[in-house]
Amino acid sequence: MSRHSHHFLGELIRKVNTEGDIALAITRFICYHPINEFEPFFESLGLKPCEYSPFLPRKLMFLADDEFLLENYRILATYGIERNSIGIIYRDATEVFRYGKGVLSAKLSAYEELGFSTSFVARVVSCFPYLLTGEVNIDFVRVMEILKRIGIDFQWIEDQLSERNSSCNWKQSLLLLKSITNAGYSDEKKLSQLLIEHPEILFGAEQSVLLIGVLLKTGFAMAEIVSILQQFPKMEVGKFVSNLRQGIHMLDEIKMEPCEIAEIVHSHALLLGSCTLKKTKTLLYRLNIGKKRLRELIREDPRTMKNWVLGVGVQPMQSRRGQRLDCKTKFLLGLGYVENSTEMAKALKVFRGRGSELQERFDYLIEAGLDREAVLGMVKVSPHILNQSKDVTAMKIDFLVKEFGYSISCVVGFPSLLNFKVERIKLRLLMYGWLKDEGVVKPGLSLSNMIAASDSVFFGRYVEKHRRGPEVWQDLRNKIYGDDNV
Repeated sequence: MSRHSHHFLGELIRKVNTEGDIALAITRFICYHPINEFEPFFESLGLKPCEYSPFLPRKLMFLADDEFLLENYRILATYGIERNSIGIIYRDATEVFRYGKGVLSAKLSAYEELGFSTSFVARVVSCFPYLLTGEVNIDFVRVMEILKRIGIDFQWIEDQLSERNSSCNWKQSLLLLKSITNAGYSDEKKLSQLLIEHPEILFGAEQSVLLIGVLLKTGFAMAEIVSILQQFPKMEVGKFVSNLRQGIHMLDEIKMEPCEIAEIVHSHALLLGSCTLKKTKTLLYRLNIGKKRLRELIREDPRTMKNWVLGVGVQPMQSRRGQRLDCKTKFLLGLGYVENSTEMAKALKVFRGRGSELQERFDYLIEAGLDREAVLGMVKVSPHILNQSKDVTAMKIDFLVKEFGYSISCVVGFPSLLNFKVERIKLRLLMYGWLKDEGVVKPGLSLSNMIAASDSVFFGRYVEKHRRGPEVWQDLRNKIYGDDNV
C-alpha cells in the first residue's frame, strides 16, 4: 500500500524532523499523531486526495475497523480487477464496499452464470461499476445477447471497453440496436460489420440516439438513417451531432427556408456532420459577401460548405459582373428552358444541386429504361424528382420494379411517385393488395390514386371498406415504420 501512496508519505515526511534518524523520527511522530489509514489506502487505489477526501470516515482511523471495506476489496482484487480499477469502483459505486459477506461474490457470479467469462466480467465492472449495484443489469445483458447473436465476439467487446470510460449507457445501446433492427436492418452479418467498423456508434449510443432524433426531425426515415450509419466517419458521434447542429444553425442564421434546410440536411448530412464550420459572422466576413449570396452558393452546390471548416483559409469572393453561364444553367438550357426567361429564373430556384449532379440524375432515368422525351416530360411535370440523389431514385425504382413487379414506365404517367417516401408507397401497395385479395376493391387502381391521396382519404375510401381493414392497416404500418411510426 505504501508503495502507491507517494503523496501521503511525502506529507508525512514533511511533518517530521528529517535531521538524524528519519525512521526513528517517523516512529515517534506516529506515536503521538496516529495516521488515518484510509488516506494511504485510497491513494494506493489511484484516487487523488481531492477524490477520496469526501470518503474519509469521520469516526474511524484504522482499516481493520471497516471489515466490509477490506473484505470487498479482497474479493475484487482476487477476482483479477486491477488496483486502480478498484479505486474507480469505489469512487463511482461506493455502496459496493458496504456489501455484507457473500453479496459481492454473488453479484459477480450472477454475471458468470449468464455465460460471461471471469476476465470479461472483470473488465466490464471496471469500466461500468454501477453494474455491481442493484440487480443484474438487464439492459447490459440484452445488449450482450444481441451482439453474441449477430456474431460479435466478447473479446472484441472487451478490447473496445479497455479504451473507454464509464460513459456508455447500456439502456441507450439497447434502444439503438432495437431501432436499427426495427428499421428492417435484419441482416445480422451486415449489422455485425457495421458495429465492428464503427464501434463509436454502439459505445456512444446516447449520442447515436440523439443523432437519430435530429435526423428524424429533419425528415429522414429510419432506413435512410441506417444508411448514414453505414457510411459514418471515423469520429466521435457526439462531435458529429455537434457539427450537424452547428451546420443547421448556420443555414438558419442566413435565413434559408426550413424546407431548404431540411433538403440540404437530407442530401448532405454526412458532410455537415463531418465538418466543423466557421461561425456565420466569420464566414460572411471572410468571404466578403452577404447572406443572400451565401444562400445562393449553398443552393448551387452544398458541397462548397466543406471548404468553410475551421482552420482552413477562405479567400474573399470576387464581385460578379454580368451573367455567367454555369453548369446548372447549361443543364437547364438542355431541357429546353430559354436563357434569362422567367421560366429559367423559376427553374434555378426549384432545382437543387450542381448542374453535373442534375445531369447525372437525369441520365440515370434514361439508363433505367425510359426514353429521353419521356424523362423530359416527367421533369417538366414534377421537377423535384431531380432534387434527390441518384441512389435514392434508384432505390425507389428498384423497389417498385423488383418487389412489386411494376414496369419502369409506371413513373412516366405519375412522376411525382418518385417524390414519396418508400415507406408510404409500400404501405399503400400492401394494403391495396390485401383489399384486392379480399375482393372489396377492384383491380387496376392507378398508382396516383393509391399514393397521392392523403392518409385520411385513402383510409376512408379504401381501408374502411373491409371490417378488418383498420386492423390490417395498423399492423402493416407498425411493421414498415417501426420506431418511426407515431
